[in-house]
Amino acid sequence: MNTNISIKWVLTALLFILARAGMANTLAGSAHDFTTAAWSGGKVCIACHVPHKSDTTVLDAPLWNHTLTTQTYTLYTSPTIKASMGQPGGNSKLCLSCHDGTIAVNSFGGVTGTTMISAANNLGTTLKDDHPIGFTYDTALSAVKGDVYDPGAKTVTIGSGTTTKTGTVNALMLFSGKMECSSCHDVHNTFTVGASTGAGMVKMASAGSALCLACHNK
Repeated sequence: MNTNISIKWVLTALLFILARAGMANTLAGSAHDFTTAAWSGGKVCIACHVPHKSDTTVLDAPLWNHTLTTQTYTLYTSPTIKASMGQPGGNSKLCLSCHDGTIAVNSFGGVTGTTMISAANNLGTTLKDDHPIGFTYDTALSAVKGDVYDPGAKTVTIGSGTTTKTGTVNALMLFSGKMECSSCHDVHNTFTVGASTGAGMVKMASAGSALCLACHNK
Protein backbone atom coordinates (compact mmCIF):
# COMPACT_ATOMS: atom_id res chain seq x y z
CA MET A 1 0.00 0.00 0.00
CA ASN A 2 1.20 3.49 -0.82
CA THR A 3 1.96 5.07 2.59
CA ASN A 4 1.37 8.63 1.37
CA ILE A 5 -2.07 7.74 -0.01
CA SER A 6 -2.93 5.94 3.22
CA ILE A 7 -1.94 8.94 5.36
CA LYS A 8 -3.89 11.33 3.12
CA TRP A 9 -6.96 9.10 3.37
CA VAL A 10 -6.75 8.99 7.17
CA LEU A 11 -6.30 12.77 7.42
CA THR A 12 -9.22 13.38 5.04
CA ALA A 13 -11.45 11.05 7.04
CA LEU A 14 -10.40 12.70 10.30
CA LEU A 15 -11.16 16.19 8.99
CA PHE A 16 -14.54 14.97 7.75
CA ILE A 17 -15.39 13.51 11.16
CA LEU A 18 -14.31 16.68 12.96
CA ALA A 19 -16.33 18.82 10.57
CA ARG A 20 -19.44 16.71 11.14
CA ALA A 21 -18.94 16.84 14.88
CA GLY A 22 -18.61 20.60 14.71
CA MET A 23 -22.15 20.86 13.40
CA ALA A 24 -23.46 20.12 16.87
CA ASN A 25 -23.04 22.09 20.11
CA THR A 26 -22.29 25.40 18.41
CA LEU A 27 -24.36 28.00 16.57
CA ALA A 28 -21.57 28.56 14.06
CA GLY A 29 -22.16 26.43 10.98
CA SER A 30 -25.70 25.54 12.00
CA ALA A 31 -28.93 26.33 10.18
CA HIS A 32 -29.27 29.46 12.34
CA ASP A 33 -25.86 30.82 11.41
CA PHE A 34 -26.78 33.67 9.07
CA THR A 35 -23.32 35.19 8.73
CA THR A 36 -23.16 34.34 5.01
CA ALA A 37 -26.52 35.99 4.26
CA ALA A 38 -26.18 39.38 2.61
CA TRP A 39 -28.76 40.93 4.94
CA SER A 40 -26.96 39.87 8.17
CA GLY A 41 -23.96 42.12 7.81
CA GLY A 42 -21.87 39.10 8.77
CA LYS A 43 -23.46 38.96 12.24
CA VAL A 44 -24.66 35.78 13.90
CA CYS A 45 -27.16 37.02 16.50
CA ILE A 46 -28.69 40.16 14.98
CA ALA A 47 -31.74 38.52 13.36
CA CYS A 48 -33.09 37.53 16.77
CA HIS A 49 -31.24 39.49 19.45
CA VAL A 50 -29.87 42.99 19.88
CA PRO A 51 -27.84 44.51 22.75
CA HIS A 52 -29.72 47.83 22.75
CA LYS A 53 -33.27 49.01 22.03
CA SER A 54 -34.78 45.53 22.09
CA ASP A 55 -38.50 44.70 22.04
CA THR A 56 -39.40 44.76 25.73
CA THR A 57 -42.84 43.28 25.07
CA VAL A 58 -41.26 39.89 24.34
CA LEU A 59 -40.69 38.03 27.59
CA ASP A 60 -39.85 34.59 26.20
CA ALA A 61 -36.36 35.48 24.97
CA PRO A 62 -33.74 38.03 26.02
CA LEU A 63 -33.21 41.26 24.08
CA TRP A 64 -35.56 40.28 21.25
CA ASN A 65 -35.03 41.98 17.88
CA HIS A 66 -37.20 40.18 15.30
CA THR A 67 -40.74 41.07 14.25
CA LEU A 68 -43.13 38.81 16.17
CA THR A 69 -45.88 36.87 14.43
CA THR A 70 -49.50 37.73 15.22
CA GLN A 71 -51.03 34.77 13.40
CA THR A 72 -53.79 32.55 14.74
CA TYR A 73 -52.96 28.98 13.74
CA THR A 74 -55.07 26.05 12.62
CA LEU A 75 -54.20 23.44 15.21
CA TYR A 76 -53.44 19.74 15.12
CA THR A 77 -56.43 17.47 15.61
CA SER A 78 -56.78 13.71 16.08
CA PRO A 79 -59.52 11.37 17.30
CA THR A 80 -57.03 9.86 19.76
CA ILE A 81 -55.61 13.04 21.24
CA LYS A 82 -56.39 13.58 24.92
CA ALA A 83 -54.60 16.89 25.46
CA SER A 84 -56.43 20.20 25.43
CA MET A 85 -55.00 21.98 22.40
CA GLY A 86 -54.16 25.68 22.47
CA GLN A 87 -52.38 28.22 20.33
CA PRO A 88 -48.56 27.97 20.30
CA GLY A 89 -46.97 29.51 23.38
CA GLY A 90 -44.67 32.51 23.36
CA ASN A 91 -41.60 30.30 23.00
CA SER A 92 -42.97 28.71 19.82
CA LYS A 93 -44.12 32.04 18.40
CA LEU A 94 -40.51 33.18 18.37
CA CYS A 95 -39.75 30.27 16.04
CA LEU A 96 -42.89 30.77 13.99
CA SER A 97 -42.00 34.41 13.43
CA CYS A 98 -39.83 33.06 10.62
CA HIS A 99 -41.14 29.53 10.16
CA ASP A 100 -44.82 30.31 9.51
CA GLY A 101 -43.82 32.06 6.29
CA THR A 102 -45.70 35.29 6.98
CA ILE A 103 -42.73 37.39 8.14
CA ALA A 104 -39.41 37.76 6.33
CA VAL A 105 -36.37 36.33 8.07
CA ASN A 106 -34.68 39.72 7.73
CA SER A 107 -37.51 41.63 9.41
CA PHE A 108 -35.66 42.81 12.48
CA GLY A 109 -34.58 46.00 14.16
CA GLY A 110 -37.84 47.68 13.12
CA VAL A 111 -37.14 47.10 9.41
CA THR A 112 -39.51 45.10 7.21
CA GLY A 113 -37.49 42.57 5.27
CA THR A 114 -38.14 40.82 1.98
CA THR A 115 -36.30 37.50 2.31
CA MET A 116 -38.80 34.77 3.16
CA ILE A 117 -37.89 31.42 4.65
CA SER A 118 -37.32 28.56 2.22
CA ALA A 119 -40.27 26.37 1.25
CA ALA A 120 -38.64 23.36 2.92
CA ASN A 121 -38.58 25.16 6.29
CA ASN A 122 -41.93 26.93 5.96
CA LEU A 123 -44.50 25.35 8.30
CA GLY A 124 -47.26 27.72 7.24
CA THR A 125 -50.13 28.78 9.48
CA THR A 126 -51.88 25.42 9.37
CA LEU A 127 -50.21 23.17 11.92
CA LYS A 128 -52.51 20.17 11.41
CA ASP A 129 -49.73 18.24 9.70
CA ASP A 130 -47.10 18.92 12.37
CA HIS A 131 -46.48 17.51 15.84
CA PRO A 132 -48.89 19.27 18.22
CA ILE A 133 -47.54 22.09 20.35
CA GLY A 134 -49.00 24.51 22.85
CA PHE A 135 -50.58 21.86 25.10
CA THR A 136 -49.92 20.93 28.72
CA TYR A 137 -48.02 17.66 29.07
CA ASP A 138 -48.10 16.52 32.68
CA THR A 139 -48.61 13.54 34.97
CA ALA A 140 -52.37 13.79 34.58
CA LEU A 141 -52.17 13.57 30.78
CA SER A 142 -49.86 10.56 30.95
CA ALA A 143 -52.34 8.80 33.23
CA VAL A 144 -55.29 9.50 30.95
CA LYS A 145 -53.53 8.76 27.67
CA GLY A 146 -51.55 5.77 28.88
CA ASP A 147 -49.07 5.70 25.99
CA VAL A 148 -46.91 8.66 27.03
CA TYR A 149 -44.50 8.74 29.94
CA ASP A 150 -44.95 10.80 33.06
CA PRO A 151 -42.76 13.82 32.14
CA GLY A 152 -41.86 14.38 35.77
CA ALA A 153 -40.47 10.86 36.13
CA LYS A 154 -39.03 9.97 32.70
CA THR A 155 -35.29 10.71 32.44
CA VAL A 156 -33.69 11.66 29.12
CA THR A 157 -30.31 12.83 27.87
CA ILE A 158 -30.12 15.61 25.30
CA GLY A 159 -27.12 16.71 23.24
CA SER A 160 -24.09 14.82 22.02
CA GLY A 161 -20.34 14.49 22.42
CA THR A 162 -19.06 16.45 25.38
CA THR A 163 -22.14 18.67 25.50
CA THR A 164 -24.97 16.70 27.07
CA LYS A 165 -27.48 17.19 29.83
CA THR A 166 -29.54 14.61 31.69
CA GLY A 167 -32.79 15.25 33.51
CA THR A 168 -36.53 14.72 33.33
CA VAL A 169 -38.63 15.42 30.27
CA ASN A 170 -40.30 18.16 32.27
CA ALA A 171 -36.99 19.86 33.07
CA LEU A 172 -35.28 19.55 29.68
CA MET A 173 -38.05 19.48 27.09
CA LEU A 174 -41.09 21.36 28.37
CA PHE A 175 -41.72 25.08 28.78
CA SER A 176 -43.99 26.05 31.65
CA GLY A 177 -45.16 22.44 31.49
CA LYS A 178 -46.08 22.67 27.80
CA MET A 179 -44.87 21.03 24.61
CA GLU A 180 -43.45 23.69 22.29
CA CYS A 181 -41.14 23.87 19.27
CA SER A 182 -38.08 23.97 21.51
CA SER A 183 -39.15 20.77 23.24
CA CYS A 184 -37.52 18.89 20.38
CA HIS A 185 -35.28 21.56 18.82
CA ASP A 186 -32.49 23.64 20.36
CA VAL A 187 -32.44 26.91 18.41
CA HIS A 188 -28.86 27.66 19.46
CA ASN A 189 -27.69 24.16 18.47
CA THR A 190 -26.12 23.63 21.92
CA PHE A 191 -27.70 20.40 23.16
CA THR A 192 -28.25 18.72 19.80
CA VAL A 193 -27.00 15.74 17.83
CA GLY A 194 -25.93 17.81 14.84
CA ALA A 195 -26.98 18.20 11.23
CA SER A 196 -25.68 14.78 10.16
CA THR A 197 -28.95 13.20 11.34
CA GLY A 198 -30.86 14.92 8.56
CA ALA A 199 -33.07 16.79 11.04
CA GLY A 200 -32.75 20.37 12.21
CA MET A 201 -31.16 21.02 15.58
CA VAL A 202 -32.86 18.10 17.33
CA LYS A 203 -32.05 17.34 20.95
CA MET A 204 -31.90 13.58 20.41
CA ALA A 205 -31.16 11.32 17.47
CA SER A 206 -33.90 10.15 15.13
CA ALA A 207 -32.19 6.75 14.86
CA GLY A 208 -34.30 4.13 16.58
CA SER A 209 -36.94 6.84 17.05
CA ALA A 210 -35.07 7.98 20.18
CA LEU A 211 -36.58 11.46 20.07
CA CYS A 212 -40.13 10.10 19.78
CA LEU A 213 -39.57 7.52 22.53
CA ALA A 214 -38.44 10.22 24.95
CA CYS A 215 -42.13 10.90 25.52
CA HIS A 216 -44.08 8.14 23.77
CA ASN A 217 -44.32 4.83 25.61
CA LYS A 218 -44.45 2.42 22.71
